[in-house]
Amino acid sequence: MIERRPFDRLGGANHGWLDAKHHFSFAEYFDPSRLNWGALRVWNDDTIAPGTGFPPHPHADMEIVTYVREGAITHQDNLGNKGRTAAGDVQVMSAGTGIRHSEYNLEPGITRIFQIWILPDRRGEQPSWGSKPFPKADRSGQFVILASGIAGDDDALPIRTDARVLGATLKAGETAEYRLGSERYGYLVPAAGQVEVNGVALQTRDGAAIRQEETIRVTALEDAEIVLVDAAG
Repeated sequence: MIERRPFDRLGGANHGWLDAKHHFSFAEYFDPSRLNWGALRVWNDDTIAPGTGFPPHPHADMEIVTYVREGAITHQDNLGNKGRTAAGDVQVMSAGTGIRHSEYNLEPGITRIFQIWILPDRRGEQPSWGSKPFPKADRSGQFVILASGIAGDDDALPIRTDARVLGATLKAGETAEYRLGSERYGYLVPAAGQVEVNGVALQTRDGAAIRQEETIRVTALEDAEIVLVDAAG
């Protein structure tokens, strides 16, 4: 089962400095049918104006993965972490028992990010933050694991939940496969380009909620950049 969620029907709000689209209920947008998808709780598609951002605010008991699509985001938190994550790269914040952080676009142009929240399956641990470059050439034609809480995914950024965040870049006509398993929850968004997912056509920034599919087969109808979450129920 694959449910297409068209970008132009997503919830959201334009705050001027922030134009946010919500794949799931978030802030002022509430849809009881879109509270979560398995352990995946939030997928926000944010466009942040230059010189602006999210001032210091707290989080707890959440795994927060930021995939930068354009520009860069600069993070700072009360643990002393500070870092700049550029387009194509990923940062992970395990909020744990509590963390306070800010996220700013200090670049001359706009920054576009996917902000993905996944519910943890372990609580009471100390908060942490990390980032890592993932060159797009390394995931050309295939899915690469960007963040994971699954044993053996040693090259990925660690998260405290039974889930993976994956990325792929496909040339027009290329196909990549990922074995999801029928009991898992998949959610896929093309950050750029048009694709078909098991025969279902997706436009840029559409969402695909995937369930009871053993294998995900993605074919690029044009050059495409894809982000996928594989989560437990």
